[in-house]
Amino acid sequence: MSVPYETAAYEPAESPESPEEHLARLLGRALNSFELPDEAIRQLDCALAHDSSLHSAHHSAGLHRETYRHTWLLADGSAVTLWELVHNTAPGSDPQAEVYVDEEELRAATARLPLPPDTPDFELPVLMTLAAVPEPRHVYVPDDSADHARRLLRRAENTDRPDTETAQLLATAFAHQITQAFGRPGRAGRTGLSFSLYEHAFLLSDGRELSLWEVEHTATPDGRHMCEVYPSEDAAREAMERLAARRS
Repeated sequence: MSVPYETAAYEPAESPESPEEHLARLLGRALNSFELPDEAIRQLDCALAHDSSLHSAHHSAGLHRETYRHTWLLADGSAVTLWELVHNTAPGSDPQAEVYVDEEELRAATARLPLPPDTPDFELPVLMTLAAVPEPRHVYVPDDSADHARRLLRRAENTDRPDTETAQLLATAFAHQITQAFGRPGRAGRTGLSFSLYEHAFLLSDGRELSLWEVEHTATPDGRHMCEVYPSEDAAREAMERLAARRS
């Protein structure tokens, strides 16, 4: 049996919320939000994305309890989690919400509730939870990242550059990081031509990461610099090898 997120003590948002709006709703309904450390709230000021999932639930004899995991992805690549406890203390009474910064506090608060001791807790299987925000591989800089992606794709001269679907995803980018990639030079490092490889990593509004790989080179008939963009590192390095082979 699954317990839908709507069983909590509030109505779900009708449209996607920003991280700030989600935090404001959570703190607004929690009776103990004033007890949260100021540092925890300050960290969430720079949140780029958020995710919520039902962690566990208990329903018995008119009493109910649900716990929710709320996770925010920060601009420095780290994540902050708050734990929400929603319950009623008597059959038919109005639900109440509390929020805690760690699971230990959550367990202590749960133990104080008047729930039948002989009824086991209900843990949701992994497949019933919402997807957790993945741990990012990069340290992102909030910027006009969607425009950066658009300009990168516009200057790409290769015909097999990323498609329109990729461009549409990148229109939702919040932040990005540019890193020069080294290693495995192969033939491209032995021709005397100029080759540079850059990873443009983007953080999307739903918390996903997407990278484009830019090859800058001089393997052109007149030796001018040219930009090509590929959807993966392997594709970019294969292109460098092909270009170098033509000039060897």
